[in-house]
Amino acid sequence: MKHVYEALNWASSFLREAGRDENAGELLLRHHLKMGRATLLSNLRLVLSDEQQQAFKSHVLKHAEGIPVQYLIGYEEFYGRKFNVNEEVLIPRPETEELVEGILQRTVHHFHGSEKLQVVDVGTGSGAIAITLALENSRFDVTAIDIAEESLRIAKQNGEELGARVRWLHGDLLAPIAMDSEMKKIDILVSNPPYIPDEEIETLSPVVKDHEPMRALAGGKDGLDFYRRLIHDMQALLNPTALIAFEIGAGQGQDVKSLLEQALPLAKVEIVFDINGKDRMVYALVGDSPR
Repeated sequence: MKHVYEALNWASSFLREAGRDENAGELLLRHHLKMGRATLLSNLRLVLSDEQQQAFKSHVLKHAEGIPVQYLIGYEEFYGRKFNVNEEVLIPRPETEELVEGILQRTVHHFHGSEKLQVVDVGTGSGAIAITLALENSRFDVTAIDIAEESLRIAKQNGEELGARVRWLHGDLLAPIAMDSEMKKIDILVSNPPYIPDEEIETLSPVVKDHEPMRALAGGKDGLDFYRRLIHDMQALLNPTALIAFEIGAGQGQDVKSLLEQALPLAKVEIVFDINGKDRMVYALVGDSPR
């Protein structure tokens, strides 16, 4: 396993036999060599040092055991930026980038003018959604909430490193907002809450089930517990003109849409499918668009 190409071939074969993603070897080797993909592929005959070989092999073996690559290398890319991750936060997914993009697009059409918009991200985890929104639209005054102090530490670190201005609050769902008399009402509410039904938890890949935080996965008997609570609690906190954006589990679109329509009969509620053709996002536009 002296050369880059030999290391890649070994890792691909080993991980395939272990039932893991064989492409993970390339990500791990790029991390250890501090190379982009193009640079790595143009240096296939580069000789690895003993230390590089040992470190790389150790990570490949750990991934074969089920530890996510992102936890091994300590980060995941999201919307073109690197976010620190560890076992206290859910690893950001590409589908969530689509949720963020949907918010940015709908903001242009639903909120006219240039004044600040109060954005609240519930269950922020690594802070990927909150930080990205803060950096992508200067109108956004972003508040992010999480029930776990351990998650907030990672989120705050990411915010500082990426230069995002976000207000970080510790608490259960919208409780910190409801208890803060100084907090302005919400223009945009976004959440990617736990949505896996209890009976499906055991069917998840061990890479997810055994390593990512259960509090970020389990959504109750039918997976909808957190949507019910958020929709109930948000009604007194929304501005007359508002946008609600939820990421959902595949197959939950109609149920979440119905919950929103029951609570907000005049809202325009829309189910949006992700790039893989699965219902993945639900948006609700509340009120006219005077701003």
